Amino acid sequence: MTYKIALYPGDGVGPEVVAEAKKILDRLPIQCEYAHFNWGTELYASTGRCAPEDFLDRLMPFDAILLGALGNAAKAPDHIAVDPLLTMRKSFDQYVNIRPAVLYEGVDCPLKNVRPFDIDMVVIRENTEGEYTSLGGRHYPGTPNEAAIQVNYFTRMGTERIVRYAFETARRRARKHVTSITKSNALKYSMVFWDSVVADVAKDYPDITYSPMLVDAAAMNFVRSPQMFDVVVASNLFGDILTDIAAIIVGGMGFAGSANINPSRKFPSMFEPVHGSAPDIAGRGKANPVAAILSAAMMLEFLGEVECAEKVKLAVKAHLAEGSVKTPDRGGNSTTSQVGDDIASRLER
Repeated sequence: MTYKIALYPGDGVGPEVVAEAKKILDRLPIQCEYAHFNWGTELYASTGRCAPEDFLDRLMPFDAILLGALGNAAKAPDHIAVDPLLTMRKSFDQYVNIRPAVLYEGVDCPLKNVRPFDIDMVVIRENTEGEYTSLGGRHYPGTPNEAAIQVNYFTRMGTERIVRYAFETARRRARKHVTSITKSNALKYSMVFWDSVVADVAKDYPDITYSPMLVDAAAMNFVRSPQMFDVVVASNLFGDILTDIAAIIVGGMGFAGSANINPSRKFPSMFEPVHGSAPDIAGRGKANPVAAILSAAMMLEFLGEVECAEKVKLAVKAHLAEGSVKTPDRGGNSTTSQVGDDIASRLER
């Protein structure tokens, strides 16, 4: 089978890390047909957009999208630069955002008394509604009465399907526990509703334990006691914030891969490192490509190439454990390409 993969490198270090992810994919016994889409903030000056008007139609035929990073404030406002990302998530109904956080051997952890693999969690974040809807607006701009309204929007269908996905994920893991993130002591409509849906879904999973946790307590416990977490399910905003904390405690954003999944496969799913575009180091060979490579491994899993995905993850683990080839974020002086080469060489060992 030949997989059709859309490569969307984007801005900043995006092209560099996507190139290394492709390097890994090219070493595997699978057939991929690639198309490159050079969209990003460079387009803004001439078009007022960071992707063509028909970009969704052009991406629709692909099995998966491998994204680099979007954004360069010097060339386009951030909210415009990231609009294609949010549009893909919503228009392609990529309602499951998956962000694993694993502390690998050879990676420095900023927390004391934490050993490799003590932290092994996956955050399942709702990706299409909640706090990141486009409902609302600005009223009476430029006057003393100016106001901004941003509507949080939770549906039973949207909440139930992400919670159910989290419980299904927990079933495939050893600890079989779900932590549901909420703020129902203050948000008496949306978060109390969320809690009630979680309780209803939990009845269908008697083999899974679950506990609710307020988001402020979760932020504290991600740092104080991250070992307690297995599968975490959260709304769009809470999941976004907590996954950045999770990335930092396992070594940094350079290890943060992610997936944006449409489980029905009616639309393409999208895979991306979440470290951002880092335009200050773009083109200098300093970016850590591990997150992009781990995102490619998640793409392989989604495509059903589980054995190849496992080979990639084992190669990454071996690369990190050995630790002689490191980008500057890890205290080394190796280049982005050298890291990719080292991981690629380990696929064949």
